[in-house]
Amino acid sequence: MDSIVREISNGYKKSAVVDVRSGDTVKVHQKIREGNKERVQIFQGLVIKTSNKASHTSRIVVRRIASGIGVEKSFLLHSPLVLKIEVTKRSKVRRNYLTYMRERTGKAARLSNVDFDKRAVNDVRDLDAEKAEAEAKAAAAAEAEAKAAEKAAEDAELKAKQDAVAASHEQPSE
Repeated sequence: MDSIVREISNGYKKSAVVDVRSGDTVKVHQKIREGNKERVQIFQGLVIKTSNKASHTSRIVVRRIASGIGVEKSFLLHSPLVLKIEVTKRSKVRRNYLTYMRERTGKAARLSNVDFDKRAVNDVRDLDAEKAEAEAKAAAAAEAEAKAAEKAAEDAELKAKQDAVAASHEQPSE
């Protein structure tokens, strides 16, 4: 029973996720749907908590100051709405949950940087997602091509009708 549950939950996991730790400054690219339009919104801030690292419910809490007010957002790492996570800065921290950062502002909120390889950390390729995106683009291109062919056929039919009407008007009536 446990293996069946594990197998099902692993089916919802992304094949590769960025190694995010508490104390990292990240940019989270999230898909936002408003009505029938979709756009990508970037939320940049400090990771103050990570939880369930090995699970499909792996979650990070990101905090930023927006207009002088602290805003915290929680992101599921394996969610299809989270498109990309970029680690821009890594800091030295000794805790997993940085609650003390809520009370700090200005220079007191600074953390000491740690050197890390940005390319190695951020270069995570989800081949399944890239394949699905390529298939979606190909399907959209095929649909657009089909619409263009249909429009061309419709235009040709309309042109033939116009020519027939013009020819009937040019014939002298006896």
